[in-house]
Amino acid sequence: MTASATPARVGTSGYSFKDWVGPFYPPGTRPEQQLEHYARHFDCLELNVTYYRIPDAKLLAGIERRTPPGFEFLVKLHGDITHKRSTDRSLDAAFHTAVEPLRAADKMRGLLAQFPYSFHNTQENRAYLAQLRDRYPADPLFVEFRHAGWAQDPVFDFLRHLRLGWVSVDEPPLPNLLPPLARATTDVGYVRLHGRNAAKWYAGGEGGSDRYDYLYSESELREWADKIKQLVEETRQTYVFFNNCHAGQAPVNAQAMKDLLAQLL
Repeated sequence: MTASATPARVGTSGYSFKDWVGPFYPPGTRPEQQLEHYARHFDCLELNVTYYRIPDAKLLAGIERRTPPGFEFLVKLHGDITHKRSTDRSLDAAFHTAVEPLRAADKMRGLLAQFPYSFHNTQENRAYLAQLRDRYPADPLFVEFRHAGWAQDPVFDFLRHLRLGWVSVDEPPLPNLLPPLARATTDVGYVRLHGRNAAKWYAGGEGGSDRYDYLYSESELREWADKIKQLVEETRQTYVFFNNCHAGQAPVNAQAMKDLLAQLL
């Protein structure tokens, strides 16, 4: 893996959204034009299409070709792996095949395993994490938890032992959700900001579309800019992704964070 020349890279969780046309993409932007526009503003992307389905490698090859040299991807593992805890190795093989174009272009920087709130800190689930590390032995692998039971020192030690990266998250201050804790358990920091829409977090179930409808204020961004600065000092590379994708709010906040970090770093 080639080291990035930028100690903190900022982007968004996905880029292909109809409601970004107007707020972020110029009016009239066609879907096939969105990524080129995105890449003029940001140098990394959290690719989440792979969470919903494992695409044909040709799709990711096309995505790769629409980004410039030096652009970087973090790729989300399929939901069957994280939410259904599938151990089907054919799923792993298909995933590896799908992302090969990103590897070949030296643009893939790791895999994100986002676990649901129901994935608690248990011996069984820690064993699943160890198994997952064995299934993806060569990739930087980052794990995001939603339940606060994982936020403790023995877990950080456990992740370090497995070479699993802790994902620092920002989400509503609701009971048993993870607090806004900035930590790194490998030499790469990883931050995901989901918004703080407490009223709609559980509306429509775990994947409710309105839970990420939130625009961070400047003061809220500054809180995280200071935390990110700390991560940068402790790591070789840090990635920051905004997942408040409703109505183009993520790229607005991502650009504001880039500006803040440019002053701090």
